[in-house]
Amino acid sequence: MPRQARLDAPGTLHHIMVRGMERTRLFRTDRDRVEFLRRVGSLVERTGTRILAWTLMDNHVHLLLVSGQQGIPAFMRSLLTGYAIWYNRTYGRHGHLFQNRYKSILCEEDAYLLELVRYIHLNPYRAHIVRNVEDLERYPWSGHGALVGRAVRQWQETEYILSQFSDDRRRAQRAYRAFVHEGSTQGKRADLVGGGLVRSLGGWSQVRTLKEKKTDHDTRILGSSQFVAHILREADKKLRRQLRMDTRGEQADALIQSVCAAEGIDEKELRAGGQRRRISDVRAHLCYQLSRELALSLAETGRYLGVTTSAVFKAISSFEQKKEK
Repeated sequence: MPRQARLDAPGTLHHIMVRGMERTRLFRTDRDRVEFLRRVGSLVERTGTRILAWTLMDNHVHLLLVSGQQGIPAFMRSLLTGYAIWYNRTYGRHGHLFQNRYKSILCEEDAYLLELVRYIHLNPYRAHIVRNVEDLERYPWSGHGALVGRAVRQWQETEYILSQFSDDRRRAQRAYRAFVHEGSTQGKRADLVGGGLVRSLGGWSQVRTLKEKKTDHDTRILGSSQFVAHILREADKKLRRQLRMDTRGEQADALIQSVCAAEGIDEKELRAGGQRRRISDVRAHLCYQLSRELALSLAETGRYLGVTTSAVFKAISSFEQKKEK
């Protein structure tokens, strides 16, 4: 069955879940967590993405974010590819770090914003990483501490969430604390992370009451039937527009031609997989540009440059190492 396209538009709310390949630990030490968050902060500044809630667990990550102008796929590709390259280089490992595609659920903000913030921030408590909700305030690897004033994360948007409770910051923090404490007994919420119709309607009991009633639902969306229908209509319009206007292929060709001309190398030799040092250096730079600036996948970048996906991965890694030095 073909994979469904991502649903996205600037300003839309997304719950992102990322898991390690075959339960691989994404964070072995606190240094790894610091590096991951550093990359999140850098991308927030660069892309205009807004982070409303987040939690880092050992083998998975939750992010609640609002899409910027460059979109969720570009943000996540840069974050996950960059971190995977750094992680593999740090620990001398090879291969994929993350499990398949990250899971992205487009959410109806009015109905689910605060429920999702609470659910995401309670993850360490539900997993018994912290003993109680009070200890959660001092847990450094979730956004809860910033909302209650125990930590400072410049890239995390706290004012917007607190304003949902009160215009007065202290009063808002007290109300938010009480809200999180109230939800600490709920356990896992199938209506927030389950599949399609079950999630959209709030559980199987509601599904059973529908009988023959027609209800719009989609596994990529968390929201009411009306919200789901609206998003799918907009997505259909966007897809038709992209089929007419997507010029990334032309941009990729133009970039390759321009760089080859500027560097005085043969474009055919570059695309044929030539291994001369000069060719390899230019190809590594192009891999980085096509992936980061045009947001092409590793496979797409490889097709334009005549090399494998793994070769693109290594080239970007090599280029980033040289940049750091």
